[in-house]
Formats: sequence, C-alpha cells, structure tokens
Amino acid sequence: MVLLEPLISSDEARDPEPVEPRDGSRAGMLLRRVFSTKRARIGASVLAFIILWAFVGPYLYRWNFLDQDGLAFSTPPTLSHWFGTNDIGQDVYAETLVGLQKSLVIGLIVGPLAALIAGFVGATAGYLGGAWDRVIVWFIDLALVLPSLYVLVLLSPVFKSLSWLALVIFLAVSGWMVLGRVIRGQTMSLREREYVKAARFMGVSGFAIIRRHILPNVASLLIIDATLGIGAAILSETTLSFFGFGVQPPDVSLGTLLAAGSASAVTRPWLFVLPAAILVVTVLASSLLGDALRDAIDPTSGAHND
Repeated sequence: MVLLEPLISSDEARDPEPVEPRDGSRAGMLLRRVFSTKRARIGASVLAFIILWAFVGPYLYRWNFLDQDGLAFSTPPTLSHWFGTNDIGQDVYAETLVGLQKSLVIGLIVGPLAALIAGFVGATAGYLGGAWDRVIVWFIDLALVLPSLYVLVLLSPVFKSLSWLALVIFLAVSGWMVLGRVIRGQTMSLREREYVKAARFMGVSGFAIIRRHILPNVASLLIIDATLGIGAAILSETTLSFFGFGVQPPDVSLGTLLAAGSASAVTRPWLFVLPAAILVVTVLASSLLGDALRDAIDPTSGAHND
C-alpha cells in the first residue's frame, strides 16, 4: 500500500497562521470605510465638539443669555464677556450658545424627519403603483412646484402665534420631495426582486414588505440624506429666522442673532461675525461628514479616500 505525501508540512499543521477576527457586519464595514477618510474624522470630531459645547457650555459660563450687565453696553470681547455684549448689555457668547442649541435641535430633527417622510411616501408609491403611484407622484410634483418660501410668508402670521415646532414641521414637510422621487424609482426596481415576489406570494402584507424588504435596501440613501439634511435645515432655519419668519423672540437662534447683528456688522462686528463663523463651521462639519458617508455607501460616486 502506497502512502500519500501530506499536502502540508508537519510544522504548518502544528502551527497554523493565526487569523485575526473581523467584524463582518455591514454596519462595522461601513463605519470603517467612512472613518478611513480624513474629512469624515474632521467633520465628526468638529460636529461632536460643537454639540457638546452648545449643550454643556452654558453651565460652565458665568452669564445667562437673559442677564444684563449694566456696566457693559455694546462692548467688544473681553475676559468678562468673551464675545462682547449687545446694546442692552446681554452677553453675546451666552446668546450664541443658546441660539446654537436651538439651531442644532431644529437641524437634528428636520434632517432625519424629512428622510423618513421621503422613505415612507416614496416606497409606498413605488411598491403600490397604479392609481396610488399616480396620485402620490402628482402630489410630489405639485409640492416641488410650490415655492416654500412664499408659502411660509403667507403662513407666517399663523407660525408666529405657534411655537418653533411649527417651523420644524414645515421644514420637514417641504424638504423631502426630491428624495421621495428617488426612493420611488429604487422601489419600483426592488419590487421585481425574487425575495419581494416570494414574500408577496406567501401572503405578507404590503406594509410589512415595505418595512422589511424595501426600506432596508434604500436605507443608505436615507442615511445620507438625513446627514446632509442637518446642515441644510440649519441653513434654512437661519435664513428664515434672519428674515423674521422662523424662530420668534424671546426664543434665540443663530438666525435671530445674525438678524440682530447685521446692522452693526461693520461698526460692531462681534455681534455678527462670531455667530456667523460658528454657523459656517457647523454647516461645513455636517457637510464633510455627509459627503464622506455618501462616498462610503455609494462606491460609484467617483470620490476617492483622502
């Protein structure tokens, strides 16, 4: 009887090369791909610092945004008032932190909420098709044609009597239509896949199919839009509040601070330049993180790692 030679040596059999454990989950691979880029690390770090600073900073500062210093009217930045004071002696640094809080809260609510609306409406239209699809697409096209700023101007007397949550709802309702059409197109392709047909054949309800099979497959688009929508919502809120259609006094946001300091941008620049710089850094950090997330999820975007 002829003995066959072993395919591997005895040393290799006794001492196999160790295999490093890997996180095979899709979320783990996505996070590694996102944070492998410099811009993602910078954007996430800056955004995390700004959020922490906005919500913890007021507790570490001696002045409240409603306090008035009778000995400091329209003073430039000093050791006592880091960002200076306004016409009535209120501390601009304390006001900026409170305004940043409000703008961040609005952005963090509006971005994900608009993405959820787009996902649900677009997936419903694409999956149901027929008359439902035609009605929903007609509604989306009508909403795209209507200028949201003019609608807000017409409704501003109503919004001024309500809380800032009405502005949040308006921004979310007026900012989902483009993504909704994209999700509809993706859903029309996904509904022809074998696993969707199998679920339909097994009697699974349409809502369950959308929730289990459609939305998870378009989640990357929703995540990208929600992240990029944070910066867009902050800019929209700031613009509307600047023109008097957004956050109303006594509430404070970055938009109200910019509106109050715009007339003094040359003579007393600390009233305008410092809140504007914080707004620019916040939106830029959100955009950097959103772009990195988009490039990591969509390999066809044409971007390369930094």
